[in-house]
Amino acid sequence: MTNEEAELAILRSVDKVTNQKSIAAEIGYSVGKVNYVLNGLIEKGLIKVDRFINSKSKVQYKYLLTPTGIKEKIALTDKFIEIKKEEYDRLQKQKKEYEEMYDLLNLNKCPSK
Repeated sequence: MTNEEAELAILRSVDKVTNQKSIAAEIGYSVGKVNYVLNGLIEKGLIKVDRFINSKSKVQYKYLLTPTGIKEKIALTDKFIEIKKEEYDRLQKQKKEYEEMYDLLNLNKCPSK
């Protein structure tokens, strides 16, 4: 998975009060990877962090998308969609080639008499 895919996954998951461990579990990355990418997104100004104390008197963080973060999330989503469309088109072309190959093989088979 590319760094852009990791960024998009994290940008998609930060809309709620959470911690890095829960983000990691949700998107299937290690906590270290989430921490690294999240800090990069914060440095870029795409996410801001608010600290608060939850009901159990523990400090937690709320990760918020900045307007720039929302714009980047849209751009990365568009890019991801385009990649998936191209992948779909390649698979459709490959499927058609296989179907044509299959049809040719079946036409060349002559029933034995």
